[in-house]
Amino acid sequence: MPPALADIGGMLEQKAKAGIDVTIVGSPVGFGTMVPVEGMDNFDQPLDRLESFHDWLAETVSDHAPHLSAYAYTNPFGDEAMLAQTAQTVRDGPFVGLIVNTSVRGEYLDSPGADAFFAMAEELDVPVFLHPPAEPVGTASYAAFGLVEQVARFCDVTACLATLVFSGRLERHPRLRLLAAMAGGAIGLLGERLDTADRMRMRGGPPGSGPPGGGGPPPEAGASPPPSEQLRRIYVDTATSSRHALEADLDVLGAGRMMLGTDSPPASKPLEVSLQDVRELQLSEPERDAVLGATAADLFRLAPAVQPG
Repeated sequence: MPPALADIGGMLEQKAKAGIDVTIVGSPVGFGTMVPVEGMDNFDQPLDRLESFHDWLAETVSDHAPHLSAYAYTNPFGDEAMLAQTAQTVRDGPFVGLIVNTSVRGEYLDSPGADAFFAMAEELDVPVFLHPPAEPVGTASYAAFGLVEQVARFCDVTACLATLVFSGRLERHPRLRLLAAMAGGAIGLLGERLDTADRMRMRGGPPGSGPPGGGGPPPEAGASPPPSEQLRRIYVDTATSSRHALEADLDVLGAGRMMLGTDSPPASKPLEVSLQDVRELQLSEPERDAVLGATAADLFRLAPAVQPG
């Protein structure tokens, strides 16, 4: 992994110079790795090693409090023992949310296999950070690893959010709070297309247009808000190299659903650029303060409150 990931003190010092008072960190692979390693399966993690990883993470947060907070990692398709350990980890530790992958072994989170996880997340009442896996859907179709990093993972976030909204997952869990990495991928461009797909479903066809996993008959017209409206329940970070993506998120989701994200480390984008991208959006001063800290402070119940950078 990049050496910068091991320099926690240096990372926090750099963030402080940029005006960032609190950083929330988490591993999207537990004690695994985002770099492909032959013979290693990030989703096959012994519970004792995962427990050891979270013990280390909890100690690290404590050592750097109040400037560092963390997510607890889990596999959203994990068995009863893993989910029970996850719940206990969050209840006993200093964790402010959960971090999971947007797909697991080629399967998105609208699958019934994630039902138990989402019920647990809603009961814990903590945000869920959706991060692409090391090997997203379609990885084998990409010849270059750089495309997996920059395209496949981006698309994985987009598709996961679309399937979650389209499957009714958000309606079944009204207290669920989802935060998407990579500024939500391209979700800010898909509201109208999701609405079109929803109208096709309500008309009863074509085959396969209904919810996955035997989700029942198509909903009655007007029974649920259109997907474009349901998207406004999702939070996104601002960790993207595209100003256009941020502008689309602002237009579709609203400023109240956007939070400063840097993905740094390991992302190479300078912190000053990440901050400037937010400051250059067409925002009122209260909206800008919300994106730069106030929304995150409220969502994650951070104490002391994050001051806008």
